[in-house]
Amino acid sequence: MSNKQWKAPFQYEKVSLDAIHVAQEKRAKNMGATIKRIWDYLSQQKYMLFLVIFMVLASSGLGLLGPYMIGMAIDDYIVTQEAAGLGALLIALILVYLFNSLAIFLQNFWMIGIAQNTVFDLRKDLFKQFHRLPISYFDKRQHGELMSRLTNDIDNINNTLNQSVIQIFSSVLTLAGTLIVMLILSPILTVVTVIIVPAMYYAMKWITARTGPLYKLQQKHLGEVNGYVEEIVSGQHVVKTYSQEKTVIDAFEAKNNELKNTGFWASNIAGFIPKIMNMLNFLSFGLIALAGGLIAIYTNQELVTVGIIVIFTEYARQFTRPLNELSNQFNILLSAIAGAERVFNVMDEEQEELDETNAQEITSTDGHIVFNDVSFGYEEEVIIDHVSFEARPGETVAFVGHTGAGKTTLINLISRFYNYDSGEISLDGNDIKNIKRSSLRKHMAFVLQDAFLFQGTIRENIRYGRLDAKDEEVMNAAKDANAHDFIIKLPDGYDTVLDQTGNGISQGQKQLLTIARALIANPSILILDEATSNIDTITELKIQDALHRLMEGRTSFVIAHRLNTVKEADTIIMLEHGKIIEKGSHEELLKLKGKYHSLYQGQLLEEAN
Repeated sequence: MSNKQWKAPFQYEKVSLDAIHVAQEKRAKNMGATIKRIWDYLSQQKYMLFLVIFMVLASSGLGLLGPYMIGMAIDDYIVTQEAAGLGALLIALILVYLFNSLAIFLQNFWMIGIAQNTVFDLRKDLFKQFHRLPISYFDKRQHGELMSRLTNDIDNINNTLNQSVIQIFSSVLTLAGTLIVMLILSPILTVVTVIIVPAMYYAMKWITARTGPLYKLQQKHLGEVNGYVEEIVSGQHVVKTYSQEKTVIDAFEAKNNELKNTGFWASNIAGFIPKIMNMLNFLSFGLIALAGGLIAIYTNQELVTVGIIVIFTEYARQFTRPLNELSNQFNILLSAIAGAERVFNVMDEEQEELDETNAQEITSTDGHIVFNDVSFGYEEEVIIDHVSFEARPGETVAFVGHTGAGKTTLINLISRFYNYDSGEISLDGNDIKNIKRSSLRKHMAFVLQDAFLFQGTIRENIRYGRLDAKDEEVMNAAKDANAHDFIIKLPDGYDTVLDQTGNGISQGQKQLLTIARALIANPSILILDEATSNIDTITELKIQDALHRLMEGRTSFVIAHRLNTVKEADTIIMLEHGKIIEKGSHEELLKLKGKYHSLYQGQLLEEAN
């Protein structure tokens, strides 16, 4: 054997009884709160739920009536050999089962509609919540894992509402109704029938105590697998470039193995339920037949008749079947609750800070932005430290510095993706906290390093900057962005359909489209983040020309690692560890012979080599 110690696919951690009790109490509390929140969604369709409940009541009642009528037929007609009236009873029995089938069909049909409406609202609210969350929330999480909550977890809830809710309610009603009828017919045989209930209860308690945490863990691992797959598929080019196929396959196998192990044990432990229930069913059937037969023989059918024994054998099945269904559906319910908790966890995340009560809309802006002793930190780490500068209308301010210096954070503060902790950022003399975020961002446009395109036509992607733009305006924006020439050479021109990766056009052409999108928005404030990185020389010249046209007359903030792209900026700010260490024009900073000078000379040497 290998010198590596063999481990079971899944091992339970040994914890104290107190820890188990605390965990179970916390899980029960969370489960109750989650069920209540799901009910809040279901209760929006009260009238349809009332119809479903009525049909469940009808089908449960008719299901109890059928076996009783069979027992009547045996005692009143077959045993006594009286044929008169038997035909009418049989016709009534057929009608009972026909109406029972109809009631079951209608309750399922209506419940599917309720379930679809419920998950529609859930999915809608979760998607809305995604747009209310701050950018920092998405920065810290795998996008595929979040997508899993919108798809897998909500689908899990949908399947449970479709199948389990009716069965649980119907099982409870059938259980109660069967017990009442059995007590009326024969208390002795009823006691014999319910002997198995304690065994069922303890078996269920043992199983669900283990499957609940496993189902929750299974949903968590499924989300991690989805997140990893989405990440690797999106970064497939990088994976192949660095020949990391084996590494990512091994990492996937590790995550997939965790999912397999939790799924294996969850399904296996839950699988004990039907086996135990079937065994107890057979035991109950045998006990009823034995006890009923003995009582009928020794009492000359005074206490128990043959018809009652037949009824009880059917009722015993109807009594244990709901218990069996309840146990099975309870496991499915636990799985759905685990998924619902993950959905509600996102809904309960702290949303992007609301606008201040006195925040106002702005119809226009000159683009005059001032930072006055601004500081910002995250989780006790200072990221921006007492920064002050001014960008006058129409000026270009460039942020330079090594990775992690705070350049992107400054951009996020200007656009209010983050709120600063101290100091003040003003726009045209007004604190930006007193301006509504949506209003502020309407006057901004972004051209980022990673040009993002939506699935749709080129025309729709450009028009995304201003949805009411006419076709002529779209074309003019493309011309100003130097994108028109390559667009008209495409098979469908402006109606060429792109996916979000922009397959079919180059990285530089995608960047030209994002510039056209910014041009059509006609912003007062422009933000450029490494807009010309990783672009071939010819396309870069086109982009630079388009950017000059875009920046003309607009307050612009530029992030660049290549300093030769920001030489014409009115102000260049050199950042280090969130502080401004140098500030001035290109010529002024070169004369200082400080950090900017050293960085610039170093880049010139690299380009020369």
